[in-house]
Amino acid sequence: MTLPDDIFTEPESSPDTLAHLGPLARLAGVWEGAKGVDVNPKADGPERRTFNERYTLQPIDPQTNGPQLFYGLRYHTHITTDEELITFHDQVGYWLYEPATGLILQTLAIPRGQIALASGHARPGDDRLIVSAERGRTDYGICSTTFLEQAFRTESYKLTVTFNADGSWSYVAETALAVHGQPGIFNHRDQNTLTRIAGPDPTPWQSRLAAGDGTS
Repeated sequence: MTLPDDIFTEPESSPDTLAHLGPLARLAGVWEGAKGVDVNPKADGPERRTFNERYTLQPIDPQTNGPQLFYGLRYHTHITTDEELITFHDQVGYWLYEPATGLILQTLAIPRGQIALASGHARPGDDRLIVSAERGRTDYGICSTTFLEQAFRTESYKLTVTFNADGSWSYVAETALAVHGQPGIFNHRDQNTLTRIAGPDPTPWQSRLAAGDGTS
């Protein structure tokens, strides 16, 4: 990436985030899926679990880094299993799209001491999105607690999203783990297909415009 001479001036943006989300537009809304599959490492070998998921993605106001302009979705995915009352997985973050370059980003944070920033590129109308992150990178990388670094070190993360003809979307998440005391790299894999149960909410900017607040 070549930096422009002017790194401070912000571009004009639109309150209609949904119209400028490009390849991310089909993710907006509230989704559920009850046929998720998780394959994770255990002391005596891989464990396969099925899970239920509710994935909420709501549009946010445009975001800028000087001349860099993003439109995006704030998301929360909550996963449970039929066998347990406790949460199986919880994750929050943002999906972001830069129209000028086609850059897509997924930020993620989980409440076990791990965060990541994954990147890829896509165009409006694409039926597949792929983002990835690697341990050790200072731009699109992964950061974990000391325990996770030593016991379940995440070497890489890759998420593939596929938009289906019936309006649903599917994902496959692959996390390469170096597990303490076990040889090689374990491919921790999650997958599910999600169906929309509700549409997205308006952005804060759109809500203020609808209420007649014309202030900037």
